[in-house]
Amino acid sequence: MRLDLLILDGAMGTELARRGVDTGLPLWSANALLHAQDVVRQIHLDYLMAGARIITTDTFRTNLRTLERAGLRNRMRELTFMAVELARQAAASANRRDVLIAGSIAPVEDCYSPDLVPRDESVLLAEHTALAQQLAEAGCDVLLLETMNTVREAAAAARAAAQTGLPVWVSFMLGHDNRLLGGESLHDAVAAVLPYRPQAVLLNCLPVAQVSGALALLQAEVGAASGIRIGVYANAGHVGEQGWSMEGGVNPQDYAAAAIEWQAAGASIIGGCCGTTPQHIRAVAERLHAITPRNF
Repeated sequence: MRLDLLILDGAMGTELARRGVDTGLPLWSANALLHAQDVVRQIHLDYLMAGARIITTDTFRTNLRTLERAGLRNRMRELTFMAVELARQAAASANRRDVLIAGSIAPVEDCYSPDLVPRDESVLLAEHTALAQQLAEAGCDVLLLETMNTVREAAAAARAAAQTGLPVWVSFMLGHDNRLLGGESLHDAVAAVLPYRPQAVLLNCLPVAQVSGALALLQAEVGAASGIRIGVYANAGHVGEQGWSMEGGVNPQDYAAAAIEWQAAGASIIGGCCGTTPQHIRAVAERLHAITPRNF
């Protein structure tokens, strides 16, 4: 049975930068929770007005490890709860009751550096549990584990998220060879998270041109698992010497045209990752005539 399409929002970090907000390391997008809360709220609202049904909290970098580097470890709960509240305020401003708030959980280290992922699984579990529990307490509807680049971290994060009782979505980041950046196969990655009963398995932070082939692999791995959605949110540009670059990037119309192919290939959750804007999400929603299921 074909599942109704759910439209996810687009990028937060690159959109903050596009709007002039400091996204310097180590905090990256979490800088805005300290200095530009109104911009975060407005970005959420803009995605909702563009047609998104799911908005993702600005918690990609509110984990213990990042905040400790920034000297803000004791503000983790405050910033995480603030991020969820900003998403909730945007939904209220849009006067929308169909909105789902997805709590973002990223790798504890840089998502492009799988070699930095801690080897100790107990450390991974403890750090992911801390954020997952706070996101659940703050009122998220689903936990979205994003840009997972190794099997061991994906499994630890999925275990931590599942313990909250909330629906869990796991999204993997692939290299050009359609293997996780850590070198492991998508087959092994999916197998590692299935015991934690994810509601959806997705791919994110990959080029648009790579999506079709990667989705076919994902469909082959997940398709037999009844009831599990698959999805994708791709990049619209690339990482350059000066950070994220839209040079040669994919415009909203071309992104939406690709999204039609992704839906036909089985994706029932579609959104945007780095470089995408509310205009990209609006184009996707309009082209795919997205509807919101009554029950989720």
